[in-house]
Amino acid sequence: MQHPFIGDLSDKSMEDLSNTISDLTKKLSFAYRMQNGPMIHQIGMVIESYKSEYNKKMDEMFKKQNLQSSVKVQKEGEVGSKNS
Repeated sequence: MQHPFIGDLSDKSMEDLSNTISDLTKKLSFAYRMQNGPMIHQIGMVIESYKSEYNKKMDEMFKKQNLQSSVKVQKEGEVGSKNS
């Protein structure tokens, strides 16, 4: 669940998103140590919002670079042979 008070994150750079996620993760760790349930829940939702936007930007970047998402594995000796 995303946090309802987080606005549009599309204007943030991937570096900003990554830095914020890292900072929030440290705060989440602190909240767990303090056993503060409501804070854990709130920070978790904020992190999810930032990670969601980060993943959208990563998907867009992969589409622009036209990277293949599959990897072909061949046994040694089959390179260049057509066994299909």
